[in-house]
Amino acid sequence: MGKKHVMVPAQEVDLSTVKYEPESIQAPHLTGFIFKVFVSIIEAPVIGSLLISYLKKKNKFIELLRNTVIPEAPMFKPEFPPQEPEHGVVTLHEDGQPEDRVESALKCLPDYDLPGSWNGNQDPPFKYWKIRDYAYAYRSGLATPSIVAERIIPIIEEFSSKKPPQPLLISFDAEEVRKQAAASTKRFEEGKPLSILDGIFMAIKDDIDCLPHPSKSGSTWVHQVRSVKKDAVCVSRLRSCGVILLGKANMHEFGMGTTGNNPNFGTARNPHAPERYTGGSSSGPAAIVASGLCSAALGTDGGGSIRIPSSLCGVVGFKTTYGRTDMEGSLCDAGTMEIIGPIASTVEDVMLVYAAILGSSLASRNSLQPMVEIVIPELHEMRNAHLVSIGSEMLCSVNPDCEDGKAARMTYDTRTNLALFRSFTASDYVAAQRLRRRIMYHHMAIFKNVDVIVTPTTGMTAPMIPPSALLHGETDMQVTGDLMRFILAANLLGLPAISVPVGFDKQGLPIGLQLIGRPWGEASLLRVASAIEELCVKSKKRPVSFYDVLKTN
Repeated sequence: MGKKHVMVPAQEVDLSTVKYEPESIQAPHLTGFIFKVFVSIIEAPVIGSLLISYLKKKNKFIELLRNTVIPEAPMFKPEFPPQEPEHGVVTLHEDGQPEDRVESALKCLPDYDLPGSWNGNQDPPFKYWKIRDYAYAYRSGLATPSIVAERIIPIIEEFSSKKPPQPLLISFDAEEVRKQAAASTKRFEEGKPLSILDGIFMAIKDDIDCLPHPSKSGSTWVHQVRSVKKDAVCVSRLRSCGVILLGKANMHEFGMGTTGNNPNFGTARNPHAPERYTGGSSSGPAAIVASGLCSAALGTDGGGSIRIPSSLCGVVGFKTTYGRTDMEGSLCDAGTMEIIGPIASTVEDVMLVYAAILGSSLASRNSLQPMVEIVIPELHEMRNAHLVSIGSEMLCSVNPDCEDGKAARMTYDTRTNLALFRSFTASDYVAAQRLRRRIMYHHMAIFKNVDVIVTPTTGMTAPMIPPSALLHGETDMQVTGDLMRFILAANLLGLPAISVPVGFDKQGLPIGLQLIGRPWGEASLLRVASAIEELCVKSKKRPVSFYDVLKTN
């Protein structure tokens, strides 16, 4: 018998034979000096190729791609079959004004209740301040955007000055923040706020353009070869609603990692356990929301980069359908997996921000029907298809700069990933796109019977930060695999997905529940997420690093 393996067409797969097998990734965990030596080896012309080939063989990479006949035609970006319109939703038109969409979304929310502490309850259960809490405080004179800004600014500066540094923002201009806050305060004094988002503080991930800040994508040099001339489309929409843009949030360099480790600027810490990672690559956006400093933030998600840190930090992270969010003005606007999406402390706030940047909103709450057990075949094939696809797109994006001498200025884990990506062939890429069409068929078949797929967001809670990883980074592919285990389908297939905090493990670390929806099913997804959040409201726990910037007494 030869090595060739032939797949039957997707529609002929016998689901009764499918068994879930936990994935075990065979690769070393390295930090510090040993990691530096390892990178020098895998970048060497001959021995490096041999080492990467050995690791790929150990993880059945070649067996699942190069030695397999896949009958489906390639799908080079997500293609969705026609979908039935969602029922009981308000449609927000993409060509409308962002502030009008936000107003429509606001009308869909339940009546606003004053927080317990403002009702005389001296010991209410912990809750994050919501966007509507800030709006009420501003309108009633309990606070102003300028007052809140003066509480936030010294805290942001303190994080950057820690030893070692733990920056939430890697580009921050206090005077620019004061200027925006003063303009918002004046609008409230004149009784003319632009929207419910006026005066709301938000951070923007460092791979999304936001004037006057450079976009570095967590690196030390990207801003030198790519200047920012205007806001990204999503940022300009937030600005038109009166959002105060704090600055550019920390991230894993180029988004090529799941922990949030960044030796270039310092690694953001998990507000629930500062000795642990936030998750990545949207590490700063999740941490700054979880710490209470921002109501919301924008992140990007190409391989769980919104949902993973949201889960590990105990907040809500929302990935929309591929094509739903305008990617113009981001460093990943040419990819087929990445989207821009909101991170916030509540589903309600995610919905308001989502309405501003694009999309539809919840109109009513329907009762939930039981979920049924489902079978998803070919999960290992999906992992490889995602890795080859996003890796090839990332390599294409940065390769010209690598050839121009910038590779040596990248972090060691970025260089490790790029060495792997360079080993992919054209046939690997085409095979991955054949698998993408095949896996799309499996998921669309599932959505004929269910509305939402429910999984844990991650396969583990927040991992520890090895002290030796702070200076040079680290590679731990088993941790990466555990963090990405359940999130790949949403990126490879372009499906909407959301992570909602549902409790804590025995160590007090946040646990997230992921909901994956059918294409264009954001409204239904938000409806279910809101109901789950309501069930888990009493399990909220104040993070160790939490700042009450809206305190009114």
